[in-house]
Amino acid sequence: MRNTLFLLIFFFTFNFSYAADFKGDFTQGSFILAKTNPDSKVWIDKTNVKVTKDGYFAFGIGRDRKNNILIKIKSRDNEKIIEKKIYKKKYKIQRIDGLPKKLVTPPKEVYERIKQDNILIGKARATNSNLDFFKNKFIKPVENSIITGVYGSQRVLNGKPRRPHYGLDFAAPEGTPVKAMLNGVVTLAEKNLYFTGGTIIFDHGHGISTLYMHMKNVDVKVGQKIKKGQIVGSLGKSGRATGPHLDIRLNWFNVKLDPMSVLKK
Repeated sequence: MRNTLFLLIFFFTFNFSYAADFKGDFTQGSFILAKTNPDSKVWIDKTNVKVTKDGYFAFGIGRDRKNNILIKIKSRDNEKIIEKKIYKKKYKIQRIDGLPKKLVTPPKEVYERIKQDNILIGKARATNSNLDFFKNKFIKPVENSIITGVYGSQRVLNGKPRRPHYGLDFAAPEGTPVKAMLNGVVTLAEKNLYFTGGTIIFDHGHGISTLYMHMKNVDVKVGQKIKKGQIVGSLGKSGRATGPHLDIRLNWFNVKLDPMSVLKK
């Protein structure tokens, strides 16, 4: 009887204590991949997130987030709230001089165009599909390139402080082939947005997307299924750019994440 009681207590405690395994650093800007019991429901803070059939879910931590993050996991019999401390990250100051004035402060006549561009990008980033490609390994999008801009850096354009840089810049000769970092579906393919020029957004599932900017050629269409490593266009300097490079972004819905957090692993 005593042994039976011990086993019941042990099983209940173990089952309750297991909630999720996390892959990723709980630092500002990080992408977090997690796995739990497949039948669980998950909330990040107060946002209900999808869980794949094999128990994976994903989320991200914003650049300036300071407060702890709450992860609630509810299975058929148990519920657990996990609180994770968010660690601060130091950001660089990046100064870029010599930009044409119209690209630092756009003329009023293009405000409506910029607004419509932002609507297109926002709609694509809001996609919440059941794809589960996000749980796989990302690859570098440009070979033989150098990183010239990093996530989170404070941009000072022509001496004026601007919004932080939310991407990772790969510099290479114009026309260099650009590859998809992961399997996905194209949700945006535009050749001439005002700031970002040739722009592609790939949906990888559950709100995780990658965004490519300043491309010379955009060789994919909306709705097209893409394989990891597939050539999707070529590197350029379209939009607001001082030279040929690919600016990539990693998003969890509207939360902008550090692409290096999926490339360094």
